[in-house]
Amino acid sequence: MRDATGQKEAGMGLLPLDFFRRDAVSVARDLLGTTLLVGGVGGAIVETEAYGHDDPASHSFRGPTPRNAAMFGPPGHAYVYRSYGIHWCFNVVCAEGPAGSAVLIRALEPLVELDAMRERRRAEDPRLLCSGPGRLTQALGITSAHDALPLDAAPFRLEQGLPPAEILVGPRIGITRAADMPWRFGVAGSRFLSRPFPRAARR
Repeated sequence: MRDATGQKEAGMGLLPLDFFRRDAVSVARDLLGTTLLVGGVGGAIVETEAYGHDDPASHSFRGPTPRNAAMFGPPGHAYVYRSYGIHWCFNVVCAEGPAGSAVLIRALEPLVELDAMRERRRAEDPRLLCSGPGRLTQALGITSAHDALPLDAAPFRLEQGLPPAEILVGPRIGITRAADMPWRFGVAGSRFLSRPFPRAARR
């Protein structure tokens, strides 16, 4: 399907909240190929990272704080935080067992309302719009105002999609603890990944 501007528009049904009531690794893999829209702007998820409740690299590892409170709330909600005081990062809260798990959305293939993304990002190349957590939130207009909001209600819309034919698996980026955990996932062949994956990363 395509929107009024001729850009691709997804529409295979909404993700149910039960989708998020699972472990972070399963959710991170299965989010690839789904469509994320925020206020009608977005595209297909092509890169994610999983963070579990007992994960030393997770914000939830030392327990709840005002900053990470959304991670300890119900699954299927947003967790938004500022990274290094510079840009926002958007996560989806999930759970299997104890609370405190989430999936970081690292990159999208921009598909819907690219003009709005270009204006927000001040960039023309589609590959520079959503290829990285900070670029993604800027392009979609995500801020702390979205923290803890449910993902099954406006302004969010998460639509089912076709699973990728091949998934890339590798270590997470920009962390020092549990840095070797292979919990970063990407769509093989995508031009919109935030960074290349190591060789032999396909699974």
